[in-house]
Amino acid sequence: MRFGVAVFLTDYAPDPATMARLVEDRGFESLFLPEHTHIPVSRDTPYPAGGELPDYYSRTHDPFVALAAAAMATERLLLATGICLIIERDPIITAKEAASIDMISGGRFLFGVGAGWNLEEMENHGTDPKRRFSIMREKVEAVKAIWTEDEPSYRGEHVDFDPIWCWPKPVQHPHPPVLVGGDGPKVLERVVAFGDEWMPNRVSGLRERISELQQLAEEAGRTRIPVTLSGAKPDRELIERGEQAGVHRCVFYIPSTDRGGTERALDELAAAIGLG
Repeated sequence: MRFGVAVFLTDYAPDPATMARLVEDRGFESLFLPEHTHIPVSRDTPYPAGGELPDYYSRTHDPFVALAAAAMATERLLLATGICLIIERDPIITAKEAASIDMISGGRFLFGVGAGWNLEEMENHGTDPKRRFSIMREKVEAVKAIWTEDEPSYRGEHVDFDPIWCWPKPVQHPHPPVLVGGDGPKVLERVVAFGDEWMPNRVSGLRERISELQQLAEEAGRTRIPVTLSGAKPDRELIERGEQAGVHRCVFYIPSTDRGGTERALDELAAAIGLG
């Protein structure tokens, strides 16, 4: 089992380089950074976890900038978006940013993507929430084309560009893994269609859904698809059950706090899961 850390890396948390070193020094495999460009002040979309929306949602660093700093400060740590709200991004710029991180890190980038939940945030970027899943697919496909072709082009309903030149290309071949986040009823079809891994978040019926995912993969002529569980609980019995169900990586959230609080949270997490 692989163990990763996820954190809303804010302006009051350790800087990205320091955070990455703290995570790597404790033996964790990966660092996942969520993305929110902003939070609209006037918002009707409820917070999925219930209650008030925590302030760290509006205070996070841009994940690509932060991961670039983390890449230069570490040697082994995998660096992941968890998740990149690609429906709010230009795919050409995103492809270049991601490929740049993969190159400067020596091939340590994981591209976690999702469609998000904050409808007003999407709308501020000109994204129609009702079409976010078809937009996500086209933008991911466009990014992958840019990564893998010398003169990529894309023709879609939402993304459309003639052949371009765009370097650098990623170090990883054929490209960095695309981890498709989400727990919805159609997420498994999306994973099989354009993802390399599934990244659910404490989804119910996990064992059954992983079995369904592998069945869909087999029917599509694909090999077994890895599963990264985001928001995992630091419980050894639950981790073992997840591994038996087909999870190959557990990612644990730590609070966004100062350096002292971060170090304590990481130490407690490492001890709870038997790391080190």
